[in-house]
Amino acid sequence: MKIRTVGVQGLFNEFSYELSINPDLTFVHSPNGRGKTVLMHMISSVLKGEVSYLEDIPFQRMSIGFVDDSVLFIEFKAGRLTFSVLKNKVMTPISADDLEYLADALYISPERLTIRKKDGHIVDALEASAQELYATIRLAKDDKGLKNVGKEERTQRNDSELEFWCKDLKAKLDFIKDAGFEPEMPSGIRFPPTRFDIMENRESCEDLAYSVSEYVDRSYQLAESIIVYKDIINSIFMNKSIDVTDNGRLIVAMNNGTTLPLNKLSSGEKQLLLIFYQMLFHSKTGSIILLDEPEISLHVTWQQVLGDYFSDICRVRQIQMIVATHSPQVIHDRWDYATELVQKNA
Repeated sequence: MKIRTVGVQGLFNEFSYELSINPDLTFVHSPNGRGKTVLMHMISSVLKGEVSYLEDIPFQRMSIGFVDDSVLFIEFKAGRLTFSVLKNKVMTPISADDLEYLADALYISPERLTIRKKDGHIVDALEASAQELYATIRLAKDDKGLKNVGKEERTQRNDSELEFWCKDLKAKLDFIKDAGFEPEMPSGIRFPPTRFDIMENRESCEDLAYSVSEYVDRSYQLAESIIVYKDIINSIFMNKSIDVTDNGRLIVAMNNGTTLPLNKLSSGEKQLLLIFYQMLFHSKTGSIILLDEPEISLHVTWQQVLGDYFSDICRVRQIQMIVATHSPQVIHDRWDYATELVQKNA
């Protein structure tokens, strides 16, 4: 569920803010020291139900308004956090465990280059992402069997509708194949079927179509993420490009053919790879992405193109993105999408 407003009172016993949030992309900007990063982390902690972070932040009250006209309130009362939802003029207390069901959220911290594992070890974030991508693609390549779909789960289609649907599914299969994996199709059955095939053996054609549809449903977003990831990065990088090998390895090559280890990339190149990797591979359709300081280590020309790609991802994935930045170059020509942290009633 998307956010419409965010408010906080008494942050650090100093600041009070009210923000209007766009349904797709919002840039939040302010001078240093106004609590931008903390506010982003607070929103993320609320939506993920990770209240331990909130307990260490001095504030009086926080509110998050959603597009269904409900409002979540977080308050300190008698020294402890309380949570309640106002909807249809009725205030209902909820527990911290209920928070994570309000919305799917991804927080992309400004400290992106390393990851602290559960055992406390700190590892290189880009190397870890590349290993994760490899494992994900290997699973997708192995998960190539078609599954039967029960007749009770099917929609009635006439012959013409079935033929058109199969052609659409074939186009999606070709797209998935471009990402490096495909299903194991049965022999002896043509796909997509012709109108004559459907007339002669409708049941087999329909069974296969539903099995292919199930495969597309579970595989298409990963394929889309791989292809869009490569397209975005390769349109920004200069003198080099990325690719994913047949066995799922992320590689970087100079235009002269020289292959580069990931750890030899510049800081800015690593930042781009990590930001868009998390956006595309760690977010769900319809989720909320909170991105803090995307401008870190990026040249001005790279900062200026970020908004275009953010908007595209919001549109394709129906994602709501809130970007906190110090850089006017990141906002660039999208100031109608920008909101400043201004002290309430100042």
